[in-house]
Amino acid sequence: MYGALWRALPGPVWVRLIIVLVLVAAVIYALFTWVFPLVQELVPVPDVTVEE
Repeated sequence: MYGALWRALPGPVWVRLIIVLVLVAAVIYALFTWVFPLVQELVPVPDVTVEE
């Protein structure tokens, strides 16, 4: 799959590398902006009490 993506990208190797880095940054941004907050609402956080 990654090989097919690499071959589909235009340009020389350094341009492909920049495109891949931008795509990875966009995916990480989308995860932290939309996906993780939605998942956090679905996962119950246990109430932890620490007694001394």
